[in-house]
Amino acid sequence: MGKRGPQPKKIISEKWTANLAYAIGLIATDGCLSSDGLLIDLTSKDREQLLNFSKCLGVNFTIGNKWSGVGDRYLRIQFKNRFFYDFLLSIGLTSKKSLTMGKIKIPDKYFFDFLRGCFDGDGCFYSYWDPRWRSSHMFYVEFVSASRKHIDWLQTELKHMIKVNGHITNSLKNNKCYQLKYAKKEAMEIIKKMYYNPNVICLSRKRIKIEKALKIEEKQQKIYARVS
Repeated sequence: MGKRGPQPKKIISEKWTANLAYAIGLIATDGCLSSDGLLIDLTSKDREQLLNFSKCLGVNFTIGNKWSGVGDRYLRIQFKNRFFYDFLLSIGLTSKKSLTMGKIKIPDKYFFDFLRGCFDGDGCFYSYWDPRWRSSHMFYVEFVSASRKHIDWLQTELKHMIKVNGHITNSLKNNKCYQLKYAKKEAMEIIKKMYYNPNVICLSRKRIKIEKALKIEEKQQKIYARVS
């Protein structure tokens, strides 16, 4: 009887925590599951993103390089683990998730940690001054996906949980991508839920951008309060 090869190990706990939910949000946006049923990939230009991912999953992953077809350099984590791969499949991720992903089975308690991971992966925040309105400082929170089913699910969950509606548009750069956008008042509700304490793991450059805009908004509100 021949020797048995090394058996797969469960290197990542599947017990739900805020950190696990955040890491799954990153995988759902910047990640990829190979078709071999083993390989999990997370690619980003932000080293902090990959360090956060490692911290959340409790594994000291090696960060390697990846080059695009036009010579752009990215950073990546790749690892093989059947237990975690199967767990990701069980909650709704797929090997061709960009087009097929729909609902992700995240406990309500950790939904906004997952959402923060999605935001840090493919979301964005932007603000500007709009001269058409008295309160002219505008800002938006936006989530992006190539899967309409996934964007529809996110919108439904947010409406159910915090009564925000948002609206869905097609990306101007790529009509195959969908954008779920929330303006000012609704964006504020989402921000408060995603950053529910100052110690949550997140991509710092995005959080700093939001904090700068919120300081401008706070200043504007004080001005309006004095003159009204």
